[in-house]
Amino acid sequence: MRLGHIILLAAALMLVTSCTATTPGIGTAVSEKRIVQIDTSSWIPESFRTSPDSKRVTYAAKVGDEWFVVVNDKKGKQFSGIGSGTPIFSPDSQRVAYIAGVDYKQLVVVDRKQGNQYDGVALNTLVFSPDSQRLAYVAKAGANWVVVVNGEEEKQYEIIGTGTIVFSPDSQRLAYMAGAGDKRWVAVDGKEEKQYTDIGLGTISFSPDSQHLAYAAQAGDRWFAVIDGKEGKRYDAMYAAGFAFSPDSQRLAYTARVGDKWLVVVDGQEGKQYDDIRASSLVFSQDSQRLAYLARDGDENVIVIDGKEERRYEGTGAGALIFSPDSKHVAYTAIVGDKEVVVVDGQEGKQYDSIGIGTLVFSPDSQHVAYTARVENKWLVVIDGQEGKQYDSVGADTLAFSPNSQHVAYTALITTSTVETTNKWLVVVDEEEGKQYDQIISRGGRGIIFDSNESLHYLALDGISIYLVEEKMR
Repeated sequence: MRLGHIILLAAALMLVTSCTATTPGIGTAVSEKRIVQIDTSSWIPESFRTSPDSKRVTYAAKVGDEWFVVVNDKKGKQFSGIGSGTPIFSPDSQRVAYIAGVDYKQLVVVDRKQGNQYDGVALNTLVFSPDSQRLAYVAKAGANWVVVVNGEEEKQYEIIGTGTIVFSPDSQRLAYMAGAGDKRWVAVDGKEEKQYTDIGLGTISFSPDSQHLAYAAQAGDRWFAVIDGKEGKRYDAMYAAGFAFSPDSQRLAYTARVGDKWLVVVDGQEGKQYDDIRASSLVFSQDSQRLAYLARDGDENVIVIDGKEERRYEGTGAGALIFSPDSKHVAYTAIVGDKEVVVVDGQEGKQYDSIGIGTLVFSPDSQHVAYTARVENKWLVVIDGQEGKQYDSVGADTLAFSPNSQHVAYTALITTSTVETTNKWLVVVDEEEGKQYDQIISRGGRGIIFDSNESLHYLALDGISIYLVEEKMR
């Protein structure tokens, strides 16, 4: 089957996601530069991505039977297909990579240069190193699979775990799960570690200083942590997303099950058992001294901070448990009856119909906290308990403070219903509204980005044109 036949289904013209960020006191636009005009007859909306620095865009397009990738306004070479989930940007926004089809073969294109052809390239395996200098992916070579790093092949294996390629923070080390038959192991720095029954997908983790490697392994019907090759205590199960190193790399926390109960293990010490632990909620403070997580005990949700239960609620918000940058404060969302509330240092704020998922944020100086909230069918931003103007929607996850913590910016939606309904997005800074656009774009990027304490930029869609908008505050 040709690659082009199995990827990127056509869709109506729309940007699948829009993001917002915050910054106050916006002034007149410094510039509004068009970076691309979209050919709506050829582009594939699902493939659209913005760069991490919110200055470039890329997407796949199709004309007849030929596929190609566009970066800003430059078209790439035509192929018989472009792989789903690509193109992608490197962390520094300077490089673009994607899977392409050539007849019945597939290859990876990076910086417009074609790699070797393979029988297949596994979807969702393209990974840039943190420093953007290395690109790794999984390719099929005959009956086996192989990890390719900057065009160089590592050892071939019968099995390589999809989504398990992990670069160390310093970009020098590489680890992934490999296997053959009924055995699985971690390959790290070109060496194979001990074989096990299974390796927990999503658990392979390097410490922030890149010196330590941890993952969950299974031997028989028991699971345990492997840290720098040393096996920990056996448990009945472990969560895939339940591994967290502290920022100073000296501590490791993970979730484990004993019978029908779950607990958190930190520094090798077991915490209290609960009916469930929200695995992705494990979070260390920036000074590495504090640990918090969300647990469930019967019908109650428990917030555990520094090993002690702070409060119990009917529910807690998804992904909403954060420490302030100075590690002194902690905030989370909780459910009270049919309302949601933000709790900061144990103090409940005003109750709302809902709190925006992923919007809770501390200012860089740790003195302010902001989030989005819904009142009936309207959304607003709350900063230190003060409510902003209500809008039809507020950008989902890009509420942000300026570097000096003095300004906050976000995107908002205004819907007008006359003869026909119109939707316009704008950037709000210090409660001052900017120019209206069809979309403020951030899919795959960061949305609004502060360039300094007094200026910011973002990408905006107006008609079929995308503009780089640079603005500065008064």
